[in-house]
Amino acid sequence: MRIRLETDAYYLILADIQSGRFLPVISPAHYAEAASIHEVRERNQLMELFRRLDRHQVFEMDGINVRAEQLIAEGFGVADAYHLACAEMNSDVFISCDDALLRRAAKIKLAVEIFNPVEFALKEELR
Repeated sequence: MRIRLETDAYYLILADIQSGRFLPVISPAHYAEAASIHEVRERNQLMELFRRLDRHQVFEMDGINVRAEQLIAEGFGVADAYHLACAEMNSDVFISCDDALLRRAAKIKLAVEIFNPVEFALKEELR
């Protein structure tokens, strides 16, 4: 049931991104993580989605690297730390289905609001 709810919320969010209501942040961390997917079809589909949604935002990597190192010191994994650091520099909201990441992020001060997709969809009253 949970996967179904998160999937539905994901598609609601994606529809609002495509309509222009929300602006996605597609960071270098997204591309690096997608490139590591071994399943070729899945990797290609994700990379194509990123290319379609990417607004080519500028990421100040020196600041992101410093912040990611701080987050790693707080116990975050490398990929999670870079996702959060990129979001903090370029967004107001961070959305993830990763419960462990969300729990850890809720315990520290971040410059973004943290949501799972269902919580975000409810907050924004997506339909």
